[in-house]
Amino acid sequence: MSFTLAIVGRPNVGKSTLFNRLVGKRLALVDDQPGVTRDLREGAARFGDLNFTVIDTAGLEDATDDSLQGRMRKLTERAVDMADVCLFMIDARAGLTSTDRELAELLRRRSGNVLLAANKSEGRAADAGILEAYELGLGEPLRISAEHGEGMGELFAALAPLADAFAEARADEVAPEVDVDVSDEDGEDGEAAATRQPTVDRPLQVAVIGRPNAGKSTLINKIIGQDRLLTGPEAGITRDAISLAVDWNGTPCRVFDTAGMRKRAKIQDKVEKLSVSDGLRAVKFAEVVVLLLDAAIPFEQQDLRIADLAEREGRAVVVALNKWDLETDKQAKIRELRESFERLLPQLRGAPLVTVSARTGKGLDHLHAAIVKAYDVWNRRVSTARLNRWLSGMLEAHPPPAPQGRRIKLRYMTQVKSRPPGFVVMCSHPDKMPDAYSRYLVNGLREDFDLPGTPIRLYMRGQGSENPFKGRKKPGPSKLRKHLAPKGRSGN
Repeated sequence: MSFTLAIVGRPNVGKSTLFNRLVGKRLALVDDQPGVTRDLREGAARFGDLNFTVIDTAGLEDATDDSLQGRMRKLTERAVDMADVCLFMIDARAGLTSTDRELAELLRRRSGNVLLAANKSEGRAADAGILEAYELGLGEPLRISAEHGEGMGELFAALAPLADAFAEARADEVAPEVDVDVSDEDGEDGEAAATRQPTVDRPLQVAVIGRPNAGKSTLINKIIGQDRLLTGPEAGITRDAISLAVDWNGTPCRVFDTAGMRKRAKIQDKVEKLSVSDGLRAVKFAEVVVLLLDAAIPFEQQDLRIADLAEREGRAVVVALNKWDLETDKQAKIRELRESFERLLPQLRGAPLVTVSARTGKGLDHLHAAIVKAYDVWNRRVSTARLNRWLSGMLEAHPPPAPQGRRIKLRYMTQVKSRPPGFVVMCSHPDKMPDAYSRYLVNGLREDFDLPGTPIRLYMRGQGSENPFKGRKKPGPSKLRKHLAPKGRSGN
């Protein structure tokens, strides 16, 4: 990336809308009410022939204490310090406010390159606000409309010289080489391809999900080693699904912080609905899902729903119990939790259960090891020869049922996919196979091939030797006589 651009301004001036336009995707949540964005969101922007990193920030307000608005302001000020260019946005239709004047003074002190953009400037109603913008002393304002895409040419013309200057300044810097482990794709003993190892270009995708106030943002801040995400005692602080790249104990990862998921009946606010949808999308793109629970109130009904969601999406699951430093009788508590886990989440049998403390950082090494192992199991493949030898033993130990006196024959088995592992069994009468026998085979696969915790997909398929006329309508007597009559003669 050639440079970093931070979009700053007071709430509800259109920062997230412009961010989405620059990155070409609807990554940031956008709504009419102010204060939707709270965390810093980074994205890769392609603007003409310019490639750079753009940062969406929370709306700056006149608050410097430890309140939620004060903590949001500190994060935005950090983005100003780390960015090469700051794009200061104002609302041209609303005109200048005292907050705008204060922020302009702040940017003059803390940023070397500031561009002024007057958003919502379509039509004559914005002319007065654009004239007022000259009072800020930041040069000529760029007349843009983030929603309609107007003024993007002027913005490009203002960014291009800065991009060239940064490119020249960094021309002498040597880009670090990325050591990519190119391993042999063919496994030993007839096994399929080895597990793909995460690299800097393709990091391990990890999503942290859970109920509100479980400590997700605090945990991620401890993993990356800095207060990058907004935290606090208030429930529901996180709204956007924020992704952060980190080298965690030598493993390149991209960690997604998601909004807390409450019961659907309790979600009334439109922004909270958007936040939960954003979190669900992060789960779909993740490879490993960390279900973070509060050790004081674990396995609530909503926790079980969230775990079932991750399993249905086919993601590797790691269960982490947070706030473990507050527990007194840890041995008795962990025995109770393991028993509850096996009883309430049988579909995740064998999934790792890790105790952590997001506040102190204790247990993060165990969490990392559990994530790496779950990822390896999620990618595991088993050769067809081993599967069919195993299937013969399972059939001898427990033959399939015989509905209506006809035994279901299981002839052949193979693995058709991984991530998660998926298997196909060729059999007769697949529609009559009871779910209990399928569970018997899934549990056997999990135990005999060391597939703990990962979702397993088992499909029953017919052999293709069934009656091809099955299901066709039986022909009437007249049609049958016509079909059997000799050629060249009528049926009469």
